[in-house]
Amino acid sequence: MTRETDVLVIGSGIAGCAAALAAAREGADVLVATKATEPEDAATDWAQGGVAVTGSDPEAFRADIRAASDGTADPDAVDVLVSNAREAVADVLVDTLDVPFDGAPPGADVDAYDRGREAAHSESRILHVNAATGSHVLRPFLAHLSERPGVTFLEDAMALDLLTHEGRVHGASVLRDGAVEPTFAGATVLATGGIGACYRTTTNPDGATGDGVAMAAFAGARIADMQYVQFHPTAYPGPDPFLVSEAVRGEGAVLRNAAGERFMPAVHDDAELAPRDVVARAVADERAGGGEVRLDVSPLDPGFETAFPDLADLCADRGIDPADGIPVAPAEHYLCGGVAVDDRGHTTLDRLYAAGECARTGVHGANRLASTSLLEGLVWGLRAGESAAAAGAVEPIETPDPLDRDPGLPDAFADAKYERLRETMESAVGLTRTRSELERARSTLRRLKGEVDAYTRTRVSRSLYELRNAAVCGLLVARAASEAPSAGCHHVVDADDRDAGHGAQYADD
Repeated sequence: MTRETDVLVIGSGIAGCAAALAAAREGADVLVATKATEPEDAATDWAQGGVAVTGSDPEAFRADIRAASDGTADPDAVDVLVSNAREAVADVLVDTLDVPFDGAPPGADVDAYDRGREAAHSESRILHVNAATGSHVLRPFLAHLSERPGVTFLEDAMALDLLTHEGRVHGASVLRDGAVEPTFAGATVLATGGIGACYRTTTNPDGATGDGVAMAAFAGARIADMQYVQFHPTAYPGPDPFLVSEAVRGEGAVLRNAAGERFMPAVHDDAELAPRDVVARAVADERAGGGEVRLDVSPLDPGFETAFPDLADLCADRGIDPADGIPVAPAEHYLCGGVAVDDRGHTTLDRLYAAGECARTGVHGANRLASTSLLEGLVWGLRAGESAAAAGAVEPIETPDPLDRDPGLPDAFADAKYERLRETMESAVGLTRTRSELERARSTLRRLKGEVDAYTRTRVSRSLYELRNAAVCGLLVARAASEAPSAGCHHVVDADDRDAGHGAQYADD
């Protein structure tokens, strides 16, 4: 069986939903293929902090993004984000979806809502719903699209590979119900999220296996800035971990070490509101030198339970008394690099677009400013979907039948490979890196990718392809990190760092 659609969107987070909405508004028939079977399978549903919007001083917003990026953000991309932020939020999140942002009734003017402040922001500009903004955005978005004519969802469906011919993408092969179906499209939009599966400790959902980045790399698209993997400084590190939103620090919570001392003022002038990479490394250093770090929420007024009831419930579920401070540690959080795109989400391949975390727009540079991920996914998703709708007609091509002749692999196979991948990434490609460790990691990951590739040649399964994609992304990160100078969340401590140079990264190593 084959399928045809004007626009194929792969992924159902905010970027994928925005692309589908924009394409449908242009009159295109849209098929959204997603691995998800429920909203919490997408990283958007996990987003806590909120959505940054442009206030009375757009240049301050631009300056904050550039400063958080360690001066590496693309000024043109930053201008696209800031210039389109208010209109996109008002149009989609407020007027279309009635997201119940705190401080005013749904549908109010954007300026009527409360605005919070988070790390590295010079002013309060973040719209939020308690500390669970993502779920209040994604769920109405999915509901709206499911009722919109011209938009069809294909759930529990994994895109395996892009269908290409002479530099043009014609759709993707999609695995669903045990069968691989060629899905042809006039244009294809990747919106598959991040690479959390590459790390043992992450704030991402389980399905964040880097599928879009890996597929694009195999197809020959340019992949850039993979060395910039952001770690969030405040994740609960115990059993059943969860993210403790940066908004809590924005409201006055402070970090204390095992001796009860507040340590961030000695690290950075902005203390707990320093850029994420700075705070994450400081927390890691304190934990390495003296044990546990806790987030002291006692300065909050109103109290923590009143200001952040959803987070308070998470603490209660795990037996944490916030009055004693919340134990925190860094965790892999966000990929700032990915599939290189222009200001319309177009990749280096004809009729292939990307948006959201899998895309490298240039906005984030070496380190993402808090509460810009949902905004970037929304802005670039809308622009990519609109452009994809005008890309051209469907042109089916001949596709080879996938080889699936060998017996399935036991769960222990993937478990062992993932353990090797995550141990390598956690130890050598984490918060702080050295050139020698990166070279060893690159060698290990090259071998791992080769082993997994050998099995995908004769077997087709979701778990195996997810492992392949995660291994590819791990190798891309290690390769990029070994070649790039230290900046932002790519922190290299070797003396020879000053001799390294920048470069684009591809799947072949």
